[in-house]
Parts: sequence; C-alpha cells; structure tokens
Amino acid sequence: QLQLVESGGGLVQAGGSLRLSCAASRSIASFYEVGWYREAPENQRDLVATITSGGSTNYADSVKGRFTISRDNAKNTVYLQMNALKPEDTGVYYCNAKAARTTPSSWGQGTQVTVSS
Repeated sequence: QLQLVESGGGLVQAGGSLRLSCAASRSIASFYEVGWYREAPENQRDLVATITSGGSTNYADSVKGRFTISRDNAKNTVYLQMNALKPEDTGVYYCNAKAARTTPSSWGQGTQVTVSS
C-alpha cells in the first residue's frame, strides 16, 4: 500500500513562504494525478493544486499566481511552493495520490500550516 509523508509545514507571517514536500513510499511517476488539499478548521477538505503524470497542473483560484506544484519522479516526491501566504491559507495540508482515474486515492497524514497576520 502506498504511503505518503508530508513535511514542511509551520508557522509563518503573512507574506512569507513555505515549501511543502510529500514523499511517497514507492514510485508515483506513472500515477494519473498527485496533489495537495487543504482542510481549514470546521471546513471540508478542498483542492489546492494537482499535477498529472504528463505535467498538467490545476490550481484553486485562491492560490493561482502564488503557489506552484511540482513533482520529482526520481525522488518519488511532490512539492508545493507557497509564496505570498495569507492568513486564509491556514489549515492542514494533505498530499493525495491517485494511481488511475477510477482508483481510490491515497492520503498522507497532513502537515499544519499557520499564517499569522
């Protein structure tokens, strides 16, 4: 079973930057899609950014121009570079990996990001 381990979260002031990493226990190079989701307090888990095996990316409107998702297949790792952070970016960030369009997703345990104003 695929395991995903997130890291890189923390406390940062508004306007600052963080880079999240998601390390997979095995190759995800051929995975249909990997991505990041955010769960704010008392909210649902929402899409932040995804990237396909072909390199196509998709971003939530709220993070476009500020966040960048990338993947290093040689390291089995997905990254989320977050710049110009805002307090509303606060939440637990989860890594997600989907081997194929119709297969269930795998989730990491999450990493907390807190942006102070």
